[in-house]
Amino acid sequence: MYIKNTVLAAAALLLAASAQAQIAVTAEVGTTGVGAHLIFPMEKTLNARFGASYFQYKYNDTASTVHYTMKAKLQNIDVLFDWHLIDNSPFRLTGGVVYNGNKVSMVARQDSNGNYNINGKTYAASQVGILNGGIEYNKGAPYLGVGWGNALSTDKKWQFSADVGALWQGHPNGRLVQSGCTATGAACTQLARDVAVERVKMEADVQAYKVYPVLRAGVSYRF
Repeated sequence: MYIKNTVLAAAALLLAASAQAQIAVTAEVGTTGVGAHLIFPMEKTLNARFGASYFQYKYNDTASTVHYTMKAKLQNIDVLFDWHLIDNSPFRLTGGVVYNGNKVSMVARQDSNGNYNINGKTYAASQVGILNGGIEYNKGAPYLGVGWGNALSTDKKWQFSADVGALWQGHPNGRLVQSGCTATGAACTQLARDVAVERVKMEADVQAYKVYPVLRAGVSYRF
């Protein structure tokens, strides 16, 4: 919450400082979901962007040996700065900070025989009970990238916009929780150990997502 409030406060200060300035808006779609940005000038070749994006979808996947129904939620609020190396040039270098709400929720799926494979061992789903988890990332994430399009260019009001960059999400935090075991005490204890091992394996599987690729395209309008 602190990171989110900090990003929002920074955006509010920038908006207040540029209340009398020319502004533009951008609507875009890409790997961060569907979003929009408000753009205003800071210096002759420096623009600021404040925006948000959102999208969610479900899919089936496997982490380690467990099959899951997964729900990915992409939600970001960002404050970005675009440096156009030449005045009115569409090419830009971009850096900024993002409130990163990206996360994945997971519900284990039993196989056709009504079993789970947990840490290489077979457990009856009726004995395991509930097995679910999730993956979250650092809320404060720096962003670096390049882009095309200057929404505040004096050439025309409508512009094409594109971004290519990377969001540093940091080390993923995995969660895997089992509850409602109906087996014997010894079997439930072993199940808990295997679930703990699966959680570690799951985190290892998603290490590659410490850096999230950002590809966006959209259109902008200058007021």
